[in-house]
Amino acid sequence: MYDRILLPTDAEKGAELATEHAITVAESTGAELHLLYVVDSDVYSSYTGDEYVHEFEGLESALEQIGEDALEAAADAARDAGLEPTTAVRHGTPHEEVLAYADDEAVDVIVMGSKERPGEYRQLLGSVTERVSRLASRPVTIVKTPVAGADDANR
Repeated sequence: MYDRILLPTDAEKGAELATEHAITVAESTGAELHLLYVVDSDVYSSYTGDEYVHEFEGLESALEQIGEDALEAAADAARDAGLEPTTAVRHGTPHEEVLAYADDEAVDVIVMGSKERPGEYRQLLGSVTERVSRLASRPVTIVKTPVAGADDANR
């Protein structure tokens, strides 16, 4: 069914359910598991970084480290399940980089987490997951994580 699965992670709390799902699917299908973190270039390119003393202590480096840590946690979980995941960090616009990676690696399905937020929140901000699911040319599995205090009527 699937030979290659892509799990983009954003290092946010709540990505655990998507990670568990992707690992389970990879285990049951014998698929390769690709883990991706995208350093959002809009975040660090628009930031002056005045409080950093040395160029290597900048926001971009901090975001890369957050991504490496998130990838390592997901990779450890995959290894515990007997998988050997491929990890990658990319820089750019998150949804564009997820789609480009999926094309570059010819993945069969993208597994992404999404927090269940009120409708007004989604209308104002949208999400990377929504953009990927709307623009992808391959299946996207969305694993929802409830957010405490979300109003069910506004979903």
